[in-house]
Amino acid sequence: MANPLVRYANWLHLSWPAGTIEKLPQVGPDGATTVPGIRVVGDLTGIPLLKFAVETGARAIRAFAAEPLFAAPRGTEMVDVAIVGGGVSGLSAALEAKRRGLSFVLLEATQNFSTIQNFPKAKPIYTYPTEMVPIGDLKVSATVKEDLLTELETQRAAAGIESIEGRVRHVERKGESFLLQIDGRAPIPARRVLVAIGRTGNYRKLGVPGEGLEKVYNRLYDPKEHAGKNVLVVGGGDSALEAAIALVACGAHVTLSHRKADFSRPKAENLTMIRRLERDPASAVAVKTPTSDRVTTSADSSMRGHHDPGSLRLLLGSEVQSISHGSATLRNDSGRDLTIPNDVAFVMIGREAPLEFFRRSGIRISGEVAPRSWLALSLFTLLMLLIYVWKAWWIGHTDIFALGTSWGLGRESLLGAFSTATRSPGFWFTLAYSACIVGFGTARIRRRRTPYVTRQTLTLMAIQVVPLFLLPEIILPWMDANHWLPELLRENLFPNGEYWRAYGFILAWPLFLVNLASPHPMLWWIVIGLVQTFVLIPFIVWKWGKGAYCGWICSCGAMAETMGDTHRGKMWHGPRANRWNLLGQVILAVSIVLTALNMLAWSPAYSAALEPTVHLLHKLYKGIVDIAIGGAIGLGFYFWFSGRVWCRFACPLAALMHIYARFSRFRIFAEKSKCISCNVCTSVCHQGIDVMNFANKGTPMADPECVRCSACVAGCPTGVLSFGRLGDGGKPILDTLPASPVQMRERRG
Repeated sequence: MANPLVRYANWLHLSWPAGTIEKLPQVGPDGATTVPGIRVVGDLTGIPLLKFAVETGARAIRAFAAEPLFAAPRGTEMVDVAIVGGGVSGLSAALEAKRRGLSFVLLEATQNFSTIQNFPKAKPIYTYPTEMVPIGDLKVSATVKEDLLTELETQRAAAGIESIEGRVRHVERKGESFLLQIDGRAPIPARRVLVAIGRTGNYRKLGVPGEGLEKVYNRLYDPKEHAGKNVLVVGGGDSALEAAIALVACGAHVTLSHRKADFSRPKAENLTMIRRLERDPASAVAVKTPTSDRVTTSADSSMRGHHDPGSLRLLLGSEVQSISHGSATLRNDSGRDLTIPNDVAFVMIGREAPLEFFRRSGIRISGEVAPRSWLALSLFTLLMLLIYVWKAWWIGHTDIFALGTSWGLGRESLLGAFSTATRSPGFWFTLAYSACIVGFGTARIRRRRTPYVTRQTLTLMAIQVVPLFLLPEIILPWMDANHWLPELLRENLFPNGEYWRAYGFILAWPLFLVNLASPHPMLWWIVIGLVQTFVLIPFIVWKWGKGAYCGWICSCGAMAETMGDTHRGKMWHGPRANRWNLLGQVILAVSIVLTALNMLAWSPAYSAALEPTVHLLHKLYKGIVDIAIGGAIGLGFYFWFSGRVWCRFACPLAALMHIYARFSRFRIFAEKSKCISCNVCTSVCHQGIDVMNFANKGTPMADPECVRCSACVAGCPTGVLSFGRLGDGGKPILDTLPASPVQMRERRG
């Protein structure tokens, strides 16, 4: 029984890429952090592009200069701004500070522009967005490393800006100012602090004996030096693969160890060359322009000289156990240790942003929940639980907010219909729910100025306000009281004044269970529900993807796209989180069984035996799934773990649509030549999809979790991604509704 379930899980969810996202400091507008007075600029804002680095540095200084603090006279006992980091964003900030008359100090731990200094020789410089002209005095136009360094140094020298060597350990708040603690130097006081240290941080460690030996490196400078040697390369990304290719091409005997069973993140061309070298080490391969800044030179087989061809051995699913002077020990996927001869090792398993600096300085890291935040999360989730229990009439007298009870108005008037509706907690809950969607939706439209977001959000707002609020709460009772509702409709759709059943026009089974799983068969709702769930929704998913419903119609999606808009980057990513996607399949199975038992209980032959059990199961399902998971957790987690926790992990309708989506023509297409592997697309996906894994290979993204929110398309700084579908013969048909600001600017010229 296990094998079919495992195969199904892999087919549906677990076979998709599941990359993680890099932890970065929590950054707001103009680099604002959770510590007022400290701003972060450059790569640490999430976009590793030169023009953005220039822009963020200048904008942060302008934001400082606009504070009332700098409008008043101030003493000279401390500098106005301490700039930590002598890179591009740091220089841009220094030039802006000088232009605005702010005193500043520029601190650099190693050398100015150290990240660019470590680029490979003649590395091309990305100048996306091509039409963007950054604010400030720093100008960048060079397209290769050496010219860029000359251009930057010329401007630095002309402005007379000099950096002070010093590694800042952390920043302390001292009243309204700050004290920078520096290794080997006296602390520096400053009124404001700008952090421009980049994402380089520290190389990740294996944590094994021997890793500190001199023969272990994190960067490949000259592959020719290792010709004829036994080399271990550890990692599964482009850095590791490009290092292995360069080393083999130059005559080294390489063992490439990767802890996973396959490669998921590298670019397709690197994978192709690795496979060629595995079959034939003498293949004519080359790393002409390294995409990784940890492989610092181009390499090809002509550099091998008189040396014999190298060799390549792949050890997938292996982990390094120890490294010694002449060997290395690895454990393979079957758990057995393997000792190999080894002269040099390159550990290419990534880097960590300088997070400890930010933690010591009290700056919050995205995705990390502080103890106080856990308390707030718990209290807010408890509040949501109480509200949902109140809405379900499970606690005491619940019409305490009723309005107009003394007005003596009947439902024949709209005011009377409104007064009657206010006696139900469901009215107030739905009113608050709709108000949140309209309010936060309006803010989303203003924040994300694309036609796609505008049209999507307006559609979600309209569906929530009219068919999901006004229709069941006011319009239908008012029409019925005036005998404007045909008897045929009233008896077959809203018997006994059950106008709440109108939610079923929008919320399909099994998300809205009760119309199909009611105490008595209701033929009209059965037909409507079956057509919705098994005809209409499969069609729109096949043509436009699961997001055509989840992102444009569903009320849960409406709240996620509006109130959850600014919390997209908080979703869990990675293989472990992907396994939780299967919870929705479990709830789907439970809802199917519950509906089937309910329908079976309609039969007089089984009703007496099944009705008590079905009633109990309904109560349990409502309490656990609808109230606890979908309500309390689904809404309670919004501000800490994104708005799509319910939608991604537990919604039974979404779980059913995941099956439909496996046959969908919807895709997110990628222009891989423009992809810079910045991982912004993955980090803003509140469904946890590893979008970059598809984008940097140019592979159409077909993960069934996608809800077409457009965050990845809109967030891509180089305009790589586009919505579309597969046409006849697999030809891409791109959407005409613009969703990418970069593409919109490029079209305008």
